[in-house]
Amino acid sequence: MTTTGLEQTKADAASGPARARRPLGPDAGLSKKTTLLFSAAAGIAVANLYYAQPLLTAIAKSFGLGPGTASLLATVGQVGYTVGLALLVPLADVVNRRRLLVGLLAVTAAALAVSATAPGFAVLVVSAAVLSTAAVAGPVLVPFAATLAEPRQRGAVTGSVMSGVLMGVLLSRTAGGLLAQLAGWRAVYAAAAVLTLGLAVVLHRVLPDLAPSQHLGYGALLASVVRLVREEAVLRQRMAFGFLGFGAFSVLWTSVAFQLARPPYSFGEAAIGLLGLAGAAGAAAAKATGRATDSGRDGLVSGLMFATMLGAWLLLGVHGGHWLIALVAGVVVLDLGVQGAHVTNLAVALRLRPEARSRITTAYMTAVFLGGVAGSAVSGAAFAAGGWTAVALTGAAFSGAALVLWAVGAITGRHN
Repeated sequence: MTTTGLEQTKADAASGPARARRPLGPDAGLSKKTTLLFSAAAGIAVANLYYAQPLLTAIAKSFGLGPGTASLLATVGQVGYTVGLALLVPLADVVNRRRLLVGLLAVTAAALAVSATAPGFAVLVVSAAVLSTAAVAGPVLVPFAATLAEPRQRGAVTGSVMSGVLMGVLLSRTAGGLLAQLAGWRAVYAAAAVLTLGLAVVLHRVLPDLAPSQHLGYGALLASVVRLVREEAVLRQRMAFGFLGFGAFSVLWTSVAFQLARPPYSFGEAAIGLLGLAGAAGAAAAKATGRATDSGRDGLVSGLMFATMLGAWLLLGVHGGHWLIALVAGVVVLDLGVQGAHVTNLAVALRLRPEARSRITTAYMTAVFLGGVAGSAVSGAAFAAGGWTAVALTGAAFSGAALVLWAVGAITGRHN
């Protein structure tokens, strides 16, 4: 019986220290089990950034702080993650990716352990800064998986790993809220530290060593990210799609808790957190878009996903404010559209320059994250000014702008 790809790598590692780990080249293919590992690892990694959100009230009470001061943790997390995207993710094109991933996860686990035992809020803020900067293992895993995948399965693999990322974002809020209610906020950080350290050990044993795709100095590496954006029109287009799509996503998740906390719903924190399960269902359903991307229907899939997002906001705006079934259905449909578009965007972008996949991921994910920040900011202002109706109109504006941008590209023949 012959083993190939990652299976051979595992066999080599298991045969004892006398046998060296066999390098695995690109395009070797990934089994379903290994793809699932990448997806779960990406979700666990990104979840570390979002556990704090449902804990802010408990943390504020623990340290005798006001809501404004406690929310500094969320702000520090956003800034740290942006720094990690810009300064750490590009390294995966010029250093050993397996070692980079394990190192990032080890630093993240250590920062989580410090957070669990923080004697004061200042220590918690510092550990949050370190944690969020190192929490970019997910964006490193996506191009890593794409590199190992066969060309015919690359879109499907990218879709699976990106679904893991989005489900990590969604379910971390639910898991963090429920565990904090049972055992306190420190238990959330402690459990996350153990889980992340365990993931680092697993990836160290399973992932192959790959030679860097290029050899560049650090300054030249960062400058090349800017050059890629300037030279690749398709990348700029997909970055714009990602900005608008994740903006629509953030519009929903920033304000939906406020809507559910007031009549006619009047839900408590645990019930609100369970809405993340509905979003995860939509994210899981969107994995099929990766297979459609592999068949070359990128433009059509993108248009359908943006139309899906706009339709979801119409449902949320008309019925979601007072009818729970409509709200849940709208969440599922919106997350399906956002995730489907996200998978397609990244799959198309990663085809552009195989030797620069991590830098392309940096550029794309930075645009996505900035879209999330913009969506959160305008969503909060919209809810304060006009309630749920204003939020729905704001989300529809993001989705409609993406659909218009796609239509212009379709008319001018600029889709790729």
